[in-house]
Amino acid sequence: MRTGANSYFPRVKRVFPLIIVLISLSLAGIVYIQYSWLKNVMLVQQEQVRHKVREAVDRVADELGAYKGASAASGIGGARTFPGFDSRLDLPHTYTISQRFTAQEIYEKIRREFDAQKLDKVPFEFGVATNLNGFYLGRRSNRFENWNADSANHYQYLRPINPPGSSAMENLVPDEILIVLIPSVESIVNMQLRSRIALAVLFTMIIMAAFGLTLYTMFRQKKLAQIKNDFINNMTHEFKTPIATISLAVDALRNEKVQADVKKLSYFSEIIKEENQRMNRQVETILKAALLERQEIQLNRKELDAHQIIQDVADNFILRLQEKGGSLELKLDADNALIYADEVHFSNLVNNLMDNAVKYSKENVAPRIQLSTRADDRRFFIRIEDNGIGMNRETLKRIFEKFYRAHTGNIHNVKGFGLGLSYVKGVVEAHQGHIKAESTLGKGSAFTMDFPLFQEQES
Repeated sequence: MRTGANSYFPRVKRVFPLIIVLISLSLAGIVYIQYSWLKNVMLVQQEQVRHKVREAVDRVADELGAYKGASAASGIGGARTFPGFDSRLDLPHTYTISQRFTAQEIYEKIRREFDAQKLDKVPFEFGVATNLNGFYLGRRSNRFENWNADSANHYQYLRPINPPGSSAMENLVPDEILIVLIPSVESIVNMQLRSRIALAVLFTMIIMAAFGLTLYTMFRQKKLAQIKNDFINNMTHEFKTPIATISLAVDALRNEKVQADVKKLSYFSEIIKEENQRMNRQVETILKAALLERQEIQLNRKELDAHQIIQDVADNFILRLQEKGGSLELKLDADNALIYADEVHFSNLVNNLMDNAVKYSKENVAPRIQLSTRADDRRFFIRIEDNGIGMNRETLKRIFEKFYRAHTGNIHNVKGFGLGLSYVKGVVEAHQGHIKAESTLGKGSAFTMDFPLFQEQES
């Protein structure tokens, strides 16, 4: 099994970079195509806007040119005088466009042509310049001067207003120019395409998010595969020892001398029973972790004396610590130790943390554990410190992950499935509590937990 796993991961390591490169190239290609498409569409749209503006202004200029130079007797519009234009434009018997039409009338003509060209949402300003020993502005819109001064942000189109070629007044009236200003063509196109641009950006972001999610899923699957492989190896190791012991005990029971000796028979039967219980406990550990993950574990919460439970767990560890020359110091300083918790699970999590403190002690160094408590008005705090091997930052970040164990090569000097601290964290959070781990490599670790006090629950 290990050989298959070892051959699997190098293949994964080779495939992952290739997949990442291919997806990155595809994403870059899609983004480039989107950018090129938008750029080309904008260029085409800008040219269309310019063409439509020219078309609209040309039609208005041709329409106005039909009136250019007409006199009162001509029957075209009649002779009218208008306020607001330069008196020097008042020529006998002829009328300029500025004399014949008001600014509002010219505006309406331009607006009508803009609407016909589907430029109804495009604002504009206009002016009519007349050449009389130099050009003078006659009729103009209110903001024409301001827009004309800001040439960087406005597009200008000029069109001479010429009378019809067959008109008798063609060479007798002053030259006039219709000037139309609109905002920059780029800004108009941007406004017209903003929905498309927004959709393009949205879909590009979706594609990038999908790319990120794909990478995250791939790395997570790789991580889960590694965890599964480690778990299977740990489980195999944990079960092989009791199975081998039971097998040896069964072989011994088959021996006629053993069968004739009641004491030996009882001894080997007890070994089988103990090893069977050991495997049952391991199976229960796995099942509890699975139930806790699915949040199916049932808590029988009630008023508990946390100090009494801690003392009971500590008593079970005294002999074990004494075998290693270790010590356990209890500082039960909490004024209020009545908590609202499940007795079995609370006892298990204290037992698990103290068991870890013993298992991860230094070689040839007596383990020293200190358990202290305190309380405030609302919560009960427990802190368990040891002088063990400690953890580095990477391990400290992942110790509460299910099946995670610090890598120590293939040496199984510490037994377990990597479920203990995951179970502890799950139980603490199920009690609406918090857990914090601190550790320094080579110096030891400390775990701090808090639980709600019983009276807080009652209130």
